[in-house]
Amino acid sequence: MSGTPEGEPPSPSSEAPPSAVLHLSCLVNGPVVGPEGQRAGRLVDVIVRLGDGGHPPVSGLVVDAGGEDRFVPVADIESLDGDETRLKVEPRGLGRFERRRGEVLLSKDLSSRHLIHVEGARLVRANEIELACVGGRWQVIGVDTSSKPVLRRMLPRSLRERVRSGGVVDWADIEPFVGHVPTARLRIPFRKLARLHPAQLADLVEAASHEEGEEIIRAVGADRALEADVFEELDPEHQVEFLRSRSDEEAARVLAAMNPDDAVDLLAELDQDRRLPILESLPATRQRKIRALLSYHPESAGGLMNPDFVAVPESRKVSDALAAVKASTAPAEAAGVVFVTDGARHLAATVPVVELLRADPDAALASVGRPDPVTLDPDADLHEVIRKMTDFNLAVAPVVDEDGRILGQITVDDVLELMLPSGWRRQYGMASPD
Repeated sequence: MSGTPEGEPPSPSSEAPPSAVLHLSCLVNGPVVGPEGQRAGRLVDVIVRLGDGGHPPVSGLVVDAGGEDRFVPVADIESLDGDETRLKVEPRGLGRFERRRGEVLLSKDLSSRHLIHVEGARLVRANEIELACVGGRWQVIGVDTSSKPVLRRMLPRSLRERVRSGGVVDWADIEPFVGHVPTARLRIPFRKLARLHPAQLADLVEAASHEEGEEIIRAVGADRALEADVFEELDPEHQVEFLRSRSDEEAARVLAAMNPDDAVDLLAELDQDRRLPILESLPATRQRKIRALLSYHPESAGGLMNPDFVAVPESRKVSDALAAVKASTAPAEAAGVVFVTDGARHLAATVPVVELLRADPDAALASVGRPDPVTLDPDADLHEVIRKMTDFNLAVAPVVDEDGRILGQITVDDVLELMLPSGWRRQYGMASPD
């Protein structure tokens, strides 16, 4: 849920309607009273435990009693209210507060900080954190990302409740940054970020601070292929920034999972003294491909091409070509067209996979291929690449050597990326924080 009408915070559960919504800013620093109504201290913070549930439950409070921070378990809370917090026990008799693993302080750790709005694939700021009692249990139900909480905090405490909520985002759609939280082993769950496209994740990284971006990168690192895809989408400045603190072996691991042409571009952006050690840390097969690409000018057809492709001899059947596509480890965009070769391994024809699917599986591959394909010389400059791909409406253009043997292919997204201005995502406001 990306937002709710003004004054209508999200309902966190269908089991029972929530109590009146409480704003965290109206609770923190408010008076705390004991079981007899006597003044017992002030509320310092609200403690929650982040888990797999949609709305984190409140596990306790931090109360300043006599100048010492005391831990109040949730079972000892009589009531939470904007006017006062009432306890079932005298807080001076409770133990001193010490963080435990997995605990997060709403005010200290999350309030006014960036959060990831997963459904909207953007960063938002927690200008207010909303709580409600649902089924007898206090929960975090959402965050207000509007500017109204700023006004609320400027008013006297007695008037704060009069400022209604603005753009409230359901907490179930939120993932907080927790790298700064001193409780050990907290991090963004990979399962939520995995729902986003690599380009969306890259936008989040670029919009975040360095520490927040590192946290996203570390989280997606659970899937090496996704981590590589995100690096491919980052602008060169951020690519270098996030590889700077990694060892040569760790950097090589990222490059090894990237498309060879993208890996070459990133390698060229690194400091001169790091290029060779990282290159030599790559697997032998990937190292050979990257060395070959490095011999071309980066804005020539050879420098733009991806050396991964699917090629099948013309003597084979359609079913053989489809089997080759299935068995290929090339990325999807590099396997959309099958290159048909003659007996001397020269490029003889091309055939889109969609046409293979429509053809008789037992038909000869030569009978469905498009002969005399348009090709590019590896030394062709960017203008010639764009002209040919535009004139002949090519989504994929094969690059061949002087004997007509396939060296690689250029996909239309490679060309578009070079044509767009540097920093175009930020220029159009993508993933910018609220």
